[in-house]
Amino acid sequence: MSSLIEDEKRLSGLIASGEDALVLFYASWCGFSRSFLPVFEKHACGPNCFRVQTDQVESAEDIYSIDYVPTVIFFSKGKVHTRLDAIPGAGLTEEKLLLMLGGCGLKKEEKNK
Repeated sequence: MSSLIEDEKRLSGLIASGEDALVLFYASWCGFSRSFLPVFEKHACGPNCFRVQTDQVESAEDIYSIDYVPTVIFFSKGKVHTRLDAIPGAGLTEEKLLLMLGGCGLKKEEKNK
């Protein structure tokens, strides 16, 4: 499960630390964000997975050039490594998130049944 970041100071400190971090930017009023949040929680697990509600951290949209929510950004060594931006009118899909996670080396290993 991801951790909620509620202020810009904590978010910028996390990124400046240089540690890898997967961050979901979403808005409470956005239907696409609300439907994508459980998908993110399902696949983005671990201590370096976070979510930022842009309603609470309004500056995040300007700082990280977020035009549409939800947006997922993978930060590595203090910089944007990969990002997955919502498609206007469509949001994000589980398939696109899995492709992103695989490309970043973050895909969960499937357990043998």
